Amino acid sequence: MMDLDRIYIKNLEVFAKHGVYEEENKLGQKFLINAAVCTHTREAGLSDDLAKSVHYGELAHFIAEFMAEHTYQLIETAAEQLARALLLRFPAMEKITLEILKPWAPVGLPLETVSVEITRGWHCAYIAVGSNLGDREQYIRKGIEALREHQDCMVLRESELITTKPYGGVEQPDFLNGMLKIRTLLPPMELLELLHQAEREANRERNIHWGPRTLDLDIIFYDDWVVDEEKLQIPHPDMQNREFVLKPLAELAPYYRHPLIGKTAAQMLKELLE
Repeated sequence: MMDLDRIYIKNLEVFAKHGVYEEENKLGQKFLINAAVCTHTREAGLSDDLAKSVHYGELAHFIAEFMAEHTYQLIETAAEQLARALLLRFPAMEKITLEILKPWAPVGLPLETVSVEITRGWHCAYIAVGSNLGDREQYIRKGIEALREHQDCMVLRESELITTKPYGGVEQPDFLNGMLKIRTLLPPMELLELLHQAEREANRERNIHWGPRTLDLDIIFYDDWVVDEEKLQIPHPDMQNREFVLKPLAELAPYYRHPLIGKTAAQMLKELLE
C-alpha cells in the first residue's frame, strides 16, 4: 500500500460548550483544534482537481459546526465523536490525528491549556463466515447484513460459499463457509462484540467446542496486527491448517501475508493441499 500523505489544520478556533461544569455547558468557551488528515493526494496533485482530495475548507467548517452543535462533558468524548464523524463524512480520509485544546481549563491552577489527542482511522479485516444448521445460507446472509447495517463497517468483498466437512472431530452436518473483506472503524474487541451480537441474533449456542452452529463469524486478519488477548487472538489461531478458511481467503486475497508465519494465503493453501 502507498504511504499516506497528510493535510494539516492547525489552531482552528471554535466556540463550543463542552465541560464538566454547568456554566461551561451554558456559557461556552474557546477551543483550538489541530487535525492531521491522512489521505492520498497524488491524484489531486497531478490533476489539480480539488474533488480528488479532502477539501480543507469543508473540513474546517465541518469541525466548527460539529463542535458548536454538540455538548459533551469530556473533551475525550468530543474528540472521539468528532473523529468518527469526520471519517464517515469524508470518504478519502483514511486516518486522522485530532487534538482538541482547551485554554484556561478550570482546574484552579495557572496553566495555558489542556488537550486530548487521538488517532483514529479505517482498518481492513477479513472475517470468516460459516454455518451448518438450518438454512445455512440464510444465516450467513443475515450475518453479512448485520455488518452492512452497522455504520462503522463496510463489506467490500464476499467470497463464494463452499461446502466443507466439519473440523475438530465432532460428528455433525457439513458446513457452508466463506470469507468477507471489510473496512471498519471498530477496534478489534468492539468488532468481535459486533460479530458475537450477530451470532446471538442467529440463535448461536456455544455448548460444544467445535460443535454445530447456526452462524460462525471469526476475525482472521485485522490489518497486519497481532493480538493476543484472553478472548481474542489475531491472526486466528490454526487458520493455516484449515482449508475452509484458506480457500475463500485465497480467493479474495491470495497475496495477503500472515504477519507471523510470513506466508501468503495462496502459499499456505498450496502447502496444506500438498
